[in-house]
Amino acid sequence: MPGFNLFGSSSAAPSSPSSPAGSSTKSLRKQQQQQPSSADASTLIAGSSDIDMAHSLHQLSPVASPSAASFPFPGQHPNPIAPLTTPPPTDSYECAQLAQEKYAYAERLLFGRNGVARNEVLAVVYLKEATYKHESHSMAQAVLGFCTEFGLGIEQDFKASENLYICAALKGNGLAQARLAFLRRYGRPSVKIDRVEAEDWIRRVNEQGPDAISWLFKAANEDNHPAANYALGVCYHDGVGVNKDPATAVYYYKRSAAAGQPRGEGILGYCYGEGFGVEKDEKKAFELYYKAANSRESVSMYNVAHCYEEGVGVTRDLAEAIKWYTQSAILGNCYAQNSLGYMYEEGLGVEKNEGQAVHWYKLSAEQGYPWAQCNLGFCLQNGIGVQKDERQGAYWYQQAAIQGHSRAQHNLGHAYQYGIGVEQNEALGVEWYRRSAAAGNSFALHSLGYCYQYGIGTPIDERMAVRLYTESAKLGHAPAQLSLGCCYRNAIGVEMNHQEAFKWIYRSARGRNDLAQNTLGHLYEDGIGVKKDMKKAVYWYTVSAKQGNVWALTNLAVLYAEGKGVRKNLKESVRLLRLAANAGHTRAQTRLALHLMNGEGCNVNREEAVAWYEKAANNGSVTAMSALASCYELGIGCTRNIETAIHWYEKAAAWGDHAASERLVVLIANPSLADSLFQYGYVAPAA
Repeated sequence: MPGFNLFGSSSAAPSSPSSPAGSSTKSLRKQQQQQPSSADASTLIAGSSDIDMAHSLHQLSPVASPSAASFPFPGQHPNPIAPLTTPPPTDSYECAQLAQEKYAYAERLLFGRNGVARNEVLAVVYLKEATYKHESHSMAQAVLGFCTEFGLGIEQDFKASENLYICAALKGNGLAQARLAFLRRYGRPSVKIDRVEAEDWIRRVNEQGPDAISWLFKAANEDNHPAANYALGVCYHDGVGVNKDPATAVYYYKRSAAAGQPRGEGILGYCYGEGFGVEKDEKKAFELYYKAANSRESVSMYNVAHCYEEGVGVTRDLAEAIKWYTQSAILGNCYAQNSLGYMYEEGLGVEKNEGQAVHWYKLSAEQGYPWAQCNLGFCLQNGIGVQKDERQGAYWYQQAAIQGHSRAQHNLGHAYQYGIGVEQNEALGVEWYRRSAAAGNSFALHSLGYCYQYGIGTPIDERMAVRLYTESAKLGHAPAQLSLGCCYRNAIGVEMNHQEAFKWIYRSARGRNDLAQNTLGHLYEDGIGVKKDMKKAVYWYTVSAKQGNVWALTNLAVLYAEGKGVRKNLKESVRLLRLAANAGHTRAQTRLALHLMNGEGCNVNREEAVAWYEKAANNGSVTAMSALASCYELGIGCTRNIETAIHWYEKAAAWGDHAASERLVVLIANPSLADSLFQYGYVAPAA
């Protein structure tokens, strides 16, 4: 299931390839499904269900996104505020000198340095002046962005801070690059996540080294500024400009939290919750989350919700979880939006509403959160809470996949393999499986192994298939364990070993894989790799049958009919056969017809028996074809019809049924039976 969010947004043959993860497995659908990496920690309570699957800024109230004209994007005028004084001098040197003077005084006001009283509001005024006086003053832009991000002397506005950071970052400013990397990696309301871009900004900062974030060092170490302490802690947490160092990250987080900075409190809570740089203490983590959440710090609100959902450091309470997820989601937190969508999809703590689930997934996905993009793609491809749209589903899988989301990469590979929402391209499907498998995704390892076993999009390589199945199986992926067991049983890519086959199939069955449970029943029934035990065979067939496996229903019905491993009970046999037959299982349809024909465990009903024989025959059962031909020949349960009888005898004979062949010869050679057949001539069907 999703875990805590660190810095997230504030607002019976080898089984077939693993299909895209659905909502049935919590750990594959929510961001809690996968622990957030390193500094994803102020939102750290977050697959699933992927995985993956996952897991702020202090915001007093939602702020409308500024218009394009209000704040600049790269290439636009960098000044987000109208000029406060008369037009600046035209001499560039004079402009630069005035801008530097304005900036220097702004810093003294911001931190209360050199005998100047601290005044954040006035500091912002001077920062705006410096930015206006000289467009290339990247430090003024970066610090103004910092103030705007943290609400220092100005209303907090993530979009405005993003735009200011962009302007300064493009000029090589390390502070702006570091903070922009943070926003791109973890997002904020109105600021879209783009983890590919985030890695590029981190690379640029690391190329400069510690000098890139010298402003943070001074503000944290000399001024003990709460926001700077928090931001510097993040750098040590994620290895931005400095080497990763959990203990040092916690040192700065504690300084920030001690000053009452909500984001510092929230991230410190994460550290206690995960044992990152400090001894693990879930109760302490919850206390810190709760304190920050009451300051409307949306990441901590999200983490409080997760604690209530999972009972981490507090008694489990789904109603409280829904309350906090909702409050955080309304503030625009993309992690909370995704989690709230999951709660609606599964009906946890709230009435199930798949439409609402899609609503919240979409809001989160549009902010670039990969787990939500993957979840939205799954809903669209399967028509969950929204009209089915396989193309849009594949689109959202791709959006998450290019950000490195391994579950989405697997699902996109599955789409390409089978042509779901995209033009079928098995080779491209294999490539996406490879990318996902490289990240250790158990689904992808299994699907890639399947492709190697059967030569789908890549040359057949059974040894490679076994290696990949083994990797996936060791991660506990039940379908891969079944596939590996079948390889050992049938000597595919490995020497035959019935004991190894039993071991892996048993593990898969314990993992609630219904195909493996049915196969395990068969192993016990026939004594393959284990001592024959009919009672255990009945047990595993029963467990599989309860999950709706039609093979297990039929196998269990046969044991009830024969009284093997269980007391003979023909009525129960018929009941089980009806369940499987109605689900389209051919063998069950054939056996049910036999029971109805002979009145075994049920009343004789030869008309219904013929109907089941016909369904089974049309589904390819040779036994049913021959039995149906006999019914038409003799007029049992139907009107006698020699021509139809010959038709079904021919089909059965074509599949090698010798008895049907012999009966066919008799009918064709007997004029008294076939006069009407030859009245207009008879032409044998082509072989």
